Amino acid sequence: MTHIRLTLMATLAAVGFLASVPASAQSSACQEGQKILMERQSIVKQISVLTGDGKKKQIDPRAACTVFGKLVTNGDAGLKWMSVNKDWCQVPDQMIEGFEQDHKRAQTFKGQACGAVAKMAEAEKRAKQQAQQQGGPRMGGGLTGTLSVPKGAL
Repeated sequence: MTHIRLTLMATLAAVGFLASVPASAQSSACQEGQKILMERQSIVKQISVLTGDGKKKQIDPRAACTVFGKLVTNGDAGLKWMSVNKDWCQVPDQMIEGFEQDHKRAQTFKGQACGAVAKMAEAEKRAKQQAQQQGGPRMGGGLTGTLSVPKGAL
């Protein structure tokens, strides 16, 4: 989990660097790149809130999967924009390399978060099936969130 936090901080720093690069006023294509970077900055802020702004906080995999999915989609758009407009908008090679590395980390985090969501869903499905096979939920309720009270004299 510490590794994820360190890489997330590196991601935040890279996005901060990218968002600080001014778009050229000579082309609407260059302004489009600035929009992509501003959207990316907004998504990274969502990730920062999700992770507790640097404080140790349990991360909800479902929310992380969604937010990192947005970040990966934004990264795909950013890389496509950079490859088309690199020369016209004077995008430095160093910026493109940093963006690519950031994008790869985002893809990794998305895979980890969404993989955890899939495992959780499978565990919940098995718990529900097991509860149904045993004649309904029992004391404790498993992962279903229900609790049965015993009938009769205590």
